[in-house]
Amino acid sequence: MRIAHFSDLHVLSLAGVGWHRFLGKRLTGYANLRFKRNHAHHSAHVLEVAREIAEQRVDQVVITGDITNWALEAEVSLAKEILERELHLSPRDISIVPGNHDLYTRGALKSRRFTEFFSEYTRCDLDVAVDIGAGHFPYVKLRGPVAIIGLSSAVPRLPLVASGKLGRPQLEALARALEHPEVRKRTPVLLVHHPLHNPPSKLKTLVEGLTDADALAALLSRLDKGLVLHGHLHRRISRKLTTTHGHVLAIGATSASLSHEQATRMSGFNLYEIDDATGAIGTIEAHVLGAGGRGFHVERIPEA
Repeated sequence: MRIAHFSDLHVLSLAGVGWHRFLGKRLTGYANLRFKRNHAHHSAHVLEVAREIAEQRVDQVVITGDITNWALEAEVSLAKEILERELHLSPRDISIVPGNHDLYTRGALKSRRFTEFFSEYTRCDLDVAVDIGAGHFPYVKLRGPVAIIGLSSAVPRLPLVASGKLGRPQLEALARALEHPEVRKRTPVLLVHHPLHNPPSKLKTLVEGLTDADALAALLSRLDKGLVLHGHLHRRISRKLTTTHGHVLAIGATSASLSHEQATRMSGFNLYEIDDATGAIGTIEAHVLGAGGRGFHVERIPEA
């Protein structure tokens, strides 16, 4: 099985958006876009990534959040249109979880905008998901040798704060999911926007990390193998979590829209191969977009 992983599309669209939608947190977000992010993120890169993934003829595509920039209706709609038009896969074969930009405001949370638009991509094959306010998580998709498990770490925060949280109900549901017989006989592939490994500083963790990462790591410590795929950092990175019976790999994808001089951060996607018979994790590689926004080359994903 071949799984393509990309993240942090930051699709931007202001179609039909009135000025009043930029009162509050979106005002600081606009300043960030205007004076910093506008020079680094390009929607054309997202299209190139999606088209290259389609050329690779993968079995599954996973997207680990920050699909939109400000959680606006126009952005969610445009992102969905890109996925439907470019990937040439059914929603059954595409799995999506939200990032902090997809629940940018409390209004986006209350409206369930993200999960309503992407409900076809988050259908659960097992009766384990719980309502966490933003939708039903964790969802589980049983696909051949893998169990894809989608988690939501996205919560609305104050301006300039981008940290995430899973919360006790979702963690308890995840524990039940990991113990399910159909999951236990497969290789778990967890999707979460925020990284499993937090910054060394407590303050930085509160600002941009996953506040209950330790609780998630404790649940994963029972596994003998698996993948935890994330975004958020806008760089490719691989870390190993040692468990009681083996290890789990936590792997980050860069932003699909990012133009950057460093290969570890330049737009692209990750590709994972899982053995159909044994569920063993095989080849792991990064497909990096060329500096001119055309063509891809393969590189290894650096270890932290």
